[in-house]
Amino acid sequence: MSNQQDVQDWIRKTIAQNDVVLFMKGTGQMPQCGFSAQVAQILGHLGVGYKDINVLDDMGIREGIKAFANWPTIPQLYVKGEFVGGCDIIHEMFQAGELSQLFDEKGVSYDKSKMMA
Repeated sequence: MSNQQDVQDWIRKTIAQNDVVLFMKGTGQMPQCGFSAQVAQILGHLGVGYKDINVLDDMGIREGIKAFANWPTIPQLYVKGEFVGGCDIIHEMFQAGELSQLFDEKGVSYDKSKMMA
């Protein structure tokens, strides 16, 4: 992508068009770092459909998403247009049952049989 504004517009549009977006290193099927793999595994465990964006494919997006969220690390999870967090936050929310609560509140479908007790 040519400039930072184009990147920001593309990120904004992608987040708006998909209920759950994971900006990660690699893909959901082939994560390229442990933190991205953990978040992809949690989403997979919950049966949440999500759009994976491989930031390694485009340096503009890799840097642009950090500026977009004002968050220095990848992965980054967005639910219904809202930045949720990175690996540590997602992991803590999952353990506490807060991630499935968030999906309930936002109307995102997932496999409720996989909820932690």
